[in-house]
Amino acid sequence: MTPIRWLAEYAWLPDRAEPTADVLIEAEDGRITAVTPLGGTGTPTAGVEVLGDATRLPGLTLPGLANAHSHAFHRALRGRTHGGRGDFWTWRDVMYDVAARLDPDSYLALARAAYAEMALAGITCVGEFHYLHHGPDGTPYADPNAMGAALVEAATQAGIRLTLLDTCYLTATVDGEPLTGPQRRFGDGDALRWADRASALADTVERTDGTGRTGSTERTGGTGRVLVGAAVHSVRAVPAEQLATVAGWADRRGAPLHLHLSEQPAENDACRAAHGRTPARLLADHGVLGPGTVAVHATHPTSADVTLLGDTGTGVCLCPTTERDLADGIGPARRLAEAGVALSLGSDSHAVIDLFEEARAVELDERLRTRRRGHFSGAELVGAATVAGHAALGWGDAGRLSVGDRADLVTVRLDSARTAGVPPVGAFFAATAADVTHVVVDGRTVVADGRHLTVDVPAELRHAIQAVTS
Repeated sequence: MTPIRWLAEYAWLPDRAEPTADVLIEAEDGRITAVTPLGGTGTPTAGVEVLGDATRLPGLTLPGLANAHSHAFHRALRGRTHGGRGDFWTWRDVMYDVAARLDPDSYLALARAAYAEMALAGITCVGEFHYLHHGPDGTPYADPNAMGAALVEAATQAGIRLTLLDTCYLTATVDGEPLTGPQRRFGDGDALRWADRASALADTVERTDGTGRTGSTERTGGTGRVLVGAAVHSVRAVPAEQLATVAGWADRRGAPLHLHLSEQPAENDACRAAHGRTPARLLADHGVLGPGTVAVHATHPTSADVTLLGDTGTGVCLCPTTERDLADGIGPARRLAEAGVALSLGSDSHAVIDLFEEARAVELDERLRTRRRGHFSGAELVGAATVAGHAALGWGDAGRLSVGDRADLVTVRLDSARTAGVPPVGAFFAATAADVTHVVVDGRTVVADGRHLTVDVPAELRHAIQAVTS
């Protein structure tokens, strides 16, 4: 392939406390081959005579953002669940209504539009926590992975990478009540049957590389754009004696393992009543926690749970806009970080798709919780949104503007009504998704001048959402 060059007015380089001015970034075959600070003052004029073929990127250029926790079909709920009182459990009933209506075709349309919206927001990789497996009555489709295949195709068409976290979901409650109603389409019967289906999906993706090309791709090499990982939905959904089956599947394949953890106090109370311990302790006792595992939310851990997560090397994905939308509460982000927990970010239910908002909410929510300011630096928030998120999804070769890593670039304008006059180092506290102008994924431009190059995002969202809500 022909080498590609970009000249960034500012770029946030690894291990820098703030952005660097005038940086030339070069890539070939989807990977960064050179990163050269030109020593300019922030106006992209340095060396202009010899850089005529470089694409100018006015503003701040970041590594690609990683959305480590998504439920694509929840995008249809935005603005539709705010008309009355309630809590997570009443919101869940509305969510189930949408889940009952989806089929592979409508899921492809909705997910493609949602993933394209993510691309517009600077997200180059998404972790899809996928449990909508079967037909509405629980009967598998002719292809048992038809819904997962729809998500793979949706991400491919939207132009972003995907870690499909195939989710084991077997029971409705901690004490083992069976799945009923729309939940029936989530279940595989037991963890061994889940593992068989997930293996078939993973084997198919490895053969085609997620791009239609034959040939397996290693996570740290090549330009493959799809991985298959595993997920335990929660301690409500997988019986304790079957947790090790899911964890073992992920371990054997070297795949990411994610799980919902302590999102609600009711979950903690039910787990203590059934098992005499917290969800985190139960998961640790069955070999689920560890360096390859990411706990999503961790909103209500005990102090011992926080220590346990740190000691086992388990990561945590925070989803602040969803946690506030569902009235879940504010998690102990700073205490988790101090315990050695790697923090990543997710948009979860897509009340908002904006990793800038998720990142600054980590700091601002901590201020609300403690009534003190200054818990996370800009560089820490950038790291959570980029390198930590990609690592949580199994892409250890992404999330940095450095030689050898994937050529993912996201440029944010610094001259909008929100960012004008803001120093580049302060962009994460000022910019929104609407300020993203240019997005490159594996060396390919997906968004230019704030427009997705292949998807009419507003139109497709309207049509896809209408199809499953009207």
